[in-house]
Amino acid sequence: MSQELLRFAQFTLNGVDAQKFLQGQVTLHVERLEENLTRYTAICDLKGRIHFGLWLTKLNPESFVIVTTQDQAEEFAKHIRKFGAFSKMKLEDAGTVYPTLDGDITTFATEETDIQAWQLKAIDAGQAWISAETEHLFQPQELRLHQREGVHYDKGCYLGQEIIARLWFKAQPKSWLHLVFGGGATPAPATQLNSNVQIVNSIAVNEGYKALVVAKPAALEELSLDVLDLPEALNGDVARPK
Repeated sequence: MSQELLRFAQFTLNGVDAQKFLQGQVTLHVERLEENLTRYTAICDLKGRIHFGLWLTKLNPESFVIVTTQDQAEEFAKHIRKFGAFSKMKLEDAGTVYPTLDGDITTFATEETDIQAWQLKAIDAGQAWISAETEHLFQPQELRLHQREGVHYDKGCYLGQEIIARLWFKAQPKSWLHLVFGGGATPAPATQLNSNVQIVNSIAVNEGYKALVVAKPAALEELSLDVLDLPEALNGDVARPK
């Protein structure tokens, strides 16, 4: 996705079954989500990899606002209508919205903002996001989503939950999210820099680019990249504390 084409679509999901339905779909604990607080979360595939990345806001248990990248919007709407066909709720397209980084939380409004400025701030903050180019590539733990309160391991079943839980409780990822600076042209999302370093998000900066990558730490040493510090909350070990 070229950076100038990055856009965001907003949906509303309303109905008595909205919270119950989302609880069985997304990686975070929807019942515990604070009202009017936006969290980035995911709907995964059966292999435990992220299919849709979502900014989810609960207005109340029967009313939610959901934002996706525009290039995932149509497929996302089809997914919700397919799996929610027998739930008492209604998904509606609420139009284009624009992002702002407020502290460590991305929020959206209808007023136009500088999306490239948001991209740079989000990348610096370790706030990886999924687009059509990167769907089905990464597991939530690899993106440090649990460190952003976007995945919880003490909730009931959801798509891909068995694999995601097994990785957390019985194993640990071999690759995970890092922030890097590189020289030259900006690689597109999903680009493999080598067999164990893959671009999640990237943006051009002076004399190079910044990117969030999922990588084995040792593999980064093989490349001419500067590994930068993520915010403290995202700098720790991604594995479950022993």
